Amino acid sequence: MTQLDITQAKADISKVLDLAIKGEEIVITQDNKPVAKISPIAPILRPLKRGSAKGKVQMSDDFDEPLEDFKEYME
Repeated sequence: MTQLDITQAKADISKVLDLAIKGEEIVITQDNKPVAKISPIAPILRPLKRGSAKGKVQMSDDFDEPLEDFKEYME
């Protein structure tokens, strides 16, 4: 966690935001007392919908055929 004085945070706001984008939490202080915290926002996960991968997954015709490497174990 990074700690910055409010004056320094104002002067370097783009650097402060870059740190937050990279996952860093930044505490802003005034007179050595914490007054604010800037933290990254977790990405929003969209709910999966049934059939959303339709047409994206393909299986070969011999998918369920025995593998040559395991033939001796199948006998």
